[in-house]
Formats: sequence, structure tokens, C-alpha cells
Amino acid sequence: MDWIIENRALLSMLLSIAALLILIMRARMHPFAALLIASITAALGAGLAPHAAIEAVSKGMGGTLGGIAAVIGLGAMFGILVEHGGGISALARYVTQGTGAKATRWMLGLIGVIIAIPVFFDVAFIILFPLILAFAKKFKMAPLAFGLPLLAGLAAAHAFIPPTPGPIAVAQALGVDIGWVMLFGLIAGVPAALLGGPLYANYAERRGWLPMGNPLDISAGNDGKDFDPKIAKTALMLVLLPLLLIICGALAKPLGIAEGLILNIISMAGIPVIALLIACGVAFFVLRPNNDTDKAALRKAIEKSLEPVGVVLLVTGAGGAFKQVLVDTGAGKSLADIALTAGFTPILCGFIIALLLRIAQGSATAAMITAASLTFPIASAAALNQPQLALVAVAIAGGATAFSHVNDSGFWLINRYFGLSTPETFKSWTVSSTITGFTGLMVALIIYPFI
Repeated sequence: MDWIIENRALLSMLLSIAALLILIMRARMHPFAALLIASITAALGAGLAPHAAIEAVSKGMGGTLGGIAAVIGLGAMFGILVEHGGGISALARYVTQGTGAKATRWMLGLIGVIIAIPVFFDVAFIILFPLILAFAKKFKMAPLAFGLPLLAGLAAAHAFIPPTPGPIAVAQALGVDIGWVMLFGLIAGVPAALLGGPLYANYAERRGWLPMGNPLDISAGNDGKDFDPKIAKTALMLVLLPLLLIICGALAKPLGIAEGLILNIISMAGIPVIALLIACGVAFFVLRPNNDTDKAALRKAIEKSLEPVGVVLLVTGAGGAFKQVLVDTGAGKSLADIALTAGFTPILCGFIIALLLRIAQGSATAAMITAASLTFPIASAAALNQPQLALVAVAIAGGATAFSHVNDSGFWLINRYFGLSTPETFKSWTVSSTITGFTGLMVALIIYPFI
């Protein structure tokens, strides 16, 4: 009985996590409401007074959203500006123009990484799906031979590289500069995408593991020759602009790149909100509509792009509330003591927790947010520096990417578009996503001892 009383906060946290999974998996409750219930339950169960429990939840939500709400909103706006200007499809066509089947698959993996940085996973996939069908028809191969490379690139960028919502939320929860997360996210995300995408697609195609399926009948339009390469080059520069600004802002002072006024300018431009504001301004200027009809369409597209952002922000805020409850009740410290005593490093803890949550409830973003909340006290107890925290964020992203299956909306999107059976989707996409996620972890583990 004494042990139960001493570990009341930890037990309350564990029961709340179990309740969270039941609410999401069985009751089909939205993650936002489920996280709030789990947070309040954990706080009350740990012995906090009702008003203190609500105060912890409010503090956690406010602190989290105050740091990332503008970044996520601007990221969505930036993506729609590039997409509406025709940059997404033009970039994909330009990079793959004139290449053979094998080279096209490798290029699609890289394209997926680049495009998913400003554009959500499902949106980018739907936009480029006709191009996948065009390649399949041109080279007389299964659509998955080109679909998997693109999908792996999209999934890697979606989980590993800000300004997508997941890694931004993880960076905020762990207290790590987004620039470091972006740098190591790129270093881990690119090989993860290439191994889980074109490399696995080549391997599976040689062994006849890729079914032809019955893909949706969507016209691919032209064959890729009738487009303006200038737009493609512009789109590439636009996508890279905020990345370079944020990374330079994070590294300028530590590496001694600049000093004085120049350092202040670089540092200010590297603040994520400022970097994305600059990127949005440049994107609107170079890809601005030419007539009133296009301007109205762009305004409507921007408004529509911000609709899913509201849902993401609510889930992210609820995840921040859960983290704050762990801190205020002492449950996080108890969890950290147990994990570190058992010899688990923060990077492995983050990956395992994210992986289990991903398998249990499906959403990669929700898994990342919850895993970051649970990993934060472990990372804090280990006194990690900024680069090490960024690698923990990468590991969390890897765990949240692997094992996409039937409770993941992306699983069914791919299933329907390619016209696959459920077992065929498991053998293709689930395997690909798992390779992508575990590769990200391996890259993080390789780098970790050297920083």
C-alpha cells in the first residue's frame, strides 16, 4: 500500500494512458477530447485539486500553442501558395523529365521529401497521383513501383522535417530549437525516404511483390513536356528558402558564421515565424495571380488550407496539456527515473513510445505529440544538449512513421487510390513505412555518440 501511495502519480499516468488508447481506439473519440480527458484524469488521480488540474491543463495548452500556432498556420499558408501557383506538379515533372524508370523512382523519393515540407502528406499525394499513373503507363510497370518512392518521401518529410505540424510540436514539447530539428530531420529523413521508397520498391519489383492493383481512373493530363521549367525552379527555391533561413539562424552563432549586426539579422530571419513570413511574402510575389478570378480562388484556397490547421492545433495543445500535467504531478520525473535506471536512453524511449502509440491509434502526428510529452521528463533528467534533443525528436518521428496499418487514414487513402486489397497494402505500404521509420532511428543512433 505504501508503494502505491508513493507512486500514485506514476500509476495515475499509466492508467490515463490506457484510458487514452481505449477512448481513441474503442470509443473512436477524437484525440483532442481524449487527450484532455486523460490529462485531467491523470492530474486528479495524482492528487491535484480540481482547480490546480485545470490550471495545469490551461498552462500546458497556452504554453504549447503560444510557440507554434503561428508557425503551423504560416506553414499551411506557404504550402497553398506554392501549390496554387503550379509549383508542386511542375517541380515533380521537371526533376523526373527524361529519366529512366529506375532513376525516376529515386528522383520521386527526393521529390516527396521536398514537396511534403510545405504541403500536407495527403494533399501532395493526391496532387501527384496522376503523375504516378503516367509513369506506370510509360514504363509499363505497376503504379506502386513509382508510388512507394513518392509516398516514403512524403511520409519522411511529414514526420521528420519542420514546418510540418508533427516535428514542430515535438520540438516545442522537448524544448529544442526548430533549426536543429530541421537540420537532423533532413539528415535522417532523406536516407529514410530513399531506403523505404525507391530501394524497397526496386527490391520488391524484382521479386514480383508489387501488385498492379486497380488504381483510380484519373487522367494524368499531359506527358510532362508541356510545362514551364521556370516555375519548377522557382518552386524549389521557395521550398528551400525557409529551411535555409531557419537552419542558418540556428547555426550562425554556434559556428561563428557572423557577428554583430549581421548575426542579429541572420538570427531574426531564422526565427521560424519570421522565416515563414518571408517565404510567404516571396511566394506570393513571384507566384501571384494575374487576374481577379485567380486572386479570389487563391483566397478561398488559403482559407480552406487553414481548416485542418485548427484540428492540428487543438490536438497539439492537448498534448502540451498532458505534458504539463506530467511535470506538475511529478509523474514525469518518476517515469524518467525508472527509464534511466533501467538503462533506456531518451532516444530509444522516444522511439519505442512513439512506435507503440502509432500502432495503437494510427495517427502519426498524435503519436509524436503524445510521445514527446512522455519523453520530455526523461530527456530533461538526462540533461541533453540541443543537438541531442533534436535527435530524440528524430527518433520519435521514426517511431511514429513505422507500421502504418488499418487504423491509419493514410493506409486507406493509399489502399483506395491504388486499388489494392488489404493484404497487398500491408505488403507494400506498411513495409515501406516501417523501413522508413526504422532507418530514421538508425541514422539518429549513429549520429548521437558524436555530438
